[in-house]
Amino acid sequence: MLATKNVLYAAFGLLVTLLSLAAIFVLLFADFVAITQLMVYVGGVLVLILFGVMLSNQVQGRAVQSESVNGISGALVAGILFGGLAYLILSADYLYLEGINVADAAPVNTKSSIIAIGIRLITNFALPFEVASLILLIALMGAAYISTEDKHE
Repeated sequence: MLATKNVLYAAFGLLVTLLSLAAIFVLLFADFVAITQLMVYVGGVLVLILFGVMLSNQVQGRAVQSESVNGISGALVAGILFGGLAYLILSADYLYLEGINVADAAPVNTKSSIIAIGIRLITNFALPFEVASLILLIALMGAAYISTEDKHE
């Protein structure tokens, strides 16, 4: 995502990054967070970013290009983060982690939290959920209106 100068390719790189993060949540047995990641970020925010990039990709007949400005310092920070995470992963003792059965590497006594959250969304938080969806729909309609050209002028 960071290596390309084309804004559309960077948006598709962000798509791969967000999908990978959802896969990490699935591997951590955080099912609700993974589904929320897919629905909110991949399904909502990234689609809006892609529409915005595709609608405004041409400026005066030329494709929009972005230039990298802090390549060396960004690579240095990324290397330090990668080294720290690699050290933490390699130094962890996986045999003594709670909730992991060594025999089959499956979680012990896990329950899904989606059922309780779904019941609360339908009963206690139905009105705020619908108000938020209505506000998002109005914002989407406004973005579509702004992006169209005025044909009367």
